[in-house]
Parts: sequence; structure tokens; C-alpha cells
Amino acid sequence: MAETDLGRKVFFLYPPSVIRDDLISRLMEHEYEVYMLKDIAVADKVIRLYPDSICFVNIDAGMEEEKWEEWITKTLSDPSLSTLGIGIVSYNTDEGLQKKYLMDIGIQCGFIKLKLGLEESTRILLATLQANEARGRRKYVRANCALDNLSAINLRQGPIQAAGNLHDISVVGFSCILDPDPAFSKGTVLRDIQLKLRASLVRTEAVVYGMRQVEDRTMYVMLFKSKLEDHATSKIRNYIQTALQMEIELQAEQAESPAPAKTEEIRDEFLSL
Repeated sequence: MAETDLGRKVFFLYPPSVIRDDLISRLMEHEYEVYMLKDIAVADKVIRLYPDSICFVNIDAGMEEEKWEEWITKTLSDPSLSTLGIGIVSYNTDEGLQKKYLMDIGIQCGFIKLKLGLEESTRILLATLQANEARGRRKYVRANCALDNLSAINLRQGPIQAAGNLHDISVVGFSCILDPDPAFSKGTVLRDIQLKLRASLVRTEAVVYGMRQVEDRTMYVMLFKSKLEDHATSKIRNYIQTALQMEIELQAEQAESPAPAKTEEIRDEFLSL
């Protein structure tokens, strides 16, 4: 499966409060994979790890607009980032500024005027992401839990009690390794499951959808038996957002910085951050 079939990561660089508090959760409800970046140096690493991603830049924060113009122009001209999509979010309603970025510089993912209000901004962002095939063929965003020791599963099935680590999770199901291995068969209905998602607990039912071997252990793939209640879905989505954010920050921390020559060129531009 091609990477674009799995969708495109969506980054918000220096997201304003309306995006952090409201818009991101709305985008995740539509199963877009969304991240917040609060440092230009981190963003410079991450977009090189995922050059097919989409990055919405808040030009009202981080540095002066002129410096953003330089950074965006330089980023768009980088051959290694030819598949990157850049958009802008701003409270600035100046038509000349909008024309400069859309027509002269040639950003591909729109100039979102946040003063239009939450509903209109959400509508425009969703339309932009759909036009840029940000969801790909993937139906649900799945978060990796393997490195999170604050997520876990406990279940009871008649006389069987088992606990274990979650491997990944979405709003339709999860996978896990259980100890002791209860040797469930495909189609087994589990009616007493407790998921610990960091600070949240979700009680649910699930059906064993399948199994696969991971080294010498059995990993169970489970689907939630019925549609989750809204509060449970909200808890899972909040956890997914947290897990995704933790993973991208770890990847950025471990990634090499851009080539020294490029870093030297842009270093002075970022001294004010």
C-alpha cells in the first residue's frame, strides 16, 4: 500500500488557541491525523521526515510575517519537499497578504481566515483536506501504544482474567498482547474489558477479529462490539491525539537536523524565537 493511501499527516505550526482547543478535535472526528508543532526547528525536521504531509502555518506567531514569507518561499523551493503542502491560518484579513501567499508565492493549501469564525474555518479546512486527499483510503486514525507504559488492558471472561499492553487503538478497535494468553479463538465475544488510556478508563465489549504471532506471543486484534457511547469515543480520540503527538515529538527528537549548509542559511532568521 502506498504511503498516500494511508493519508497525509496534518501539522499546525504555532497553532492559535482556537485550533488547539477546538479545531483539532473537530478534524480528528473526521479521522484526519493531526499534530501541533510549537517550534520551527522541530517543524523543519518533521516535514523532512514526512515530505508528503500538509503544514498549516500560523503567520501571526513565532516570528515576523516577513520572516515567514522567507521561510515558506525557501521551503517550497526545496526539491526534497516538492510533495509538501503548505497552507496558512491567520487572523489577518488583509486581501493583499492573502494574494501574496496564494498567487505570488503559490501555497497549495489555502489561506484560512480565522476571523470568519469556528464553523466557517472548520468547513474550509475540511474542504481543503479533502481536496488534498489528506485522509487517503484509510477510514480510521490508529495510534501506536507500544511505547506507552501508561496504557493497558484488563479483561474478565468467565473464570479467565488477563491483562496486557495495548499495541494500537482506533475508535473501532485495538490490538494487544495478553498475559497469561487466554487462547481466544476468532469470533469470541468479550463482555468485560477495561482499557486504561493514560488518565482515562473505558469499559467496553469487543469481538476477537483475528490473531497474529509476534515473536513467541499472540497478538489479538479486537473490534468494539457495538458503537461506542460518545463519552467513550471522546476519551479514545483524546488518547489517540496524545499518543500521536508523543510519537511525532519523539521522532523529531531522534531525527537529524537539516544539512548544515541549510541550517546555516536559516539560522539567523530563527534567533528571535
